[in-house]
Amino acid sequence: MNLFKLIIASLLFLGACKSEPVINDQNLNPSDTGLLFLALGDSYTIGQNVTVDQRWPVLLVKDLKKNGTAVHSPEIIATTGWTTANLLNALNANPPAKKYDLVSLMIGVNNQYQGLSTEQYQKEFSELLKKSITYAGGNPGKVFVLSIPDWSVTPTAAPSNRQKIAEEIDRFNNVARKECASQKVYFIDITPISRQALNDPTMIANDNLHFSGKMHQLWVNKVSPIVKPML
Repeated sequence: MNLFKLIIASLLFLGACKSEPVINDQNLNPSDTGLLFLALGDSYTIGQNVTVDQRWPVLLVKDLKKNGTAVHSPEIIATTGWTTANLLNALNANPPAKKYDLVSLMIGVNNQYQGLSTEQYQKEFSELLKKSITYAGGNPGKVFVLSIPDWSVTPTAAPSNRQKIAEEIDRFNNVARKECASQKVYFIDITPISRQALNDPTMIANDNLHFSGKMHQLWVNKVSPIVKPML
């Protein structure tokens, strides 16, 4: 991989975690009423390099409202570069105090990117699922997980071994899928959708590494029909 591109990719995936704040989007529309939605994750949850209204949690709330479900603006706890350990540490330091009607979890790309083991991921992801269920009032039926998107299809990954990246992401997703089944949490596989970006540059954000608002909407198109019966 070209050294310059490797450095840039590392900054985009990892370095931003030092400066990008945890986001609480619920404050964007304080007049909102309705159900409470907590979204946990990393850059894919905050929508790195997309506008606020293009983030998939925001788009999901918009879709739910359109169908007559009153939902607050999403509360988002996520930072670019976070691994499962980073998210756990953040939640342990500042645990959400509310009971949420819906909780999402989307985490793991930085575990893969940093070469961390699937064994570590399994342990920490399992803990995150338990916390998510707790935040949902102990009801696993109010929790859902989005699979890890495949960044190997982005231009940044072009000099790398794309097949190796894709295979590693599949392994991490298989771990997440099994943990979700074990804890009776919904697992929603959006990875195949992310791979469509290989042949459609409009699905890639302008940093050539993350995904565009168009892709976030495609994820919501997959997620929304599954989430609606959960509410």
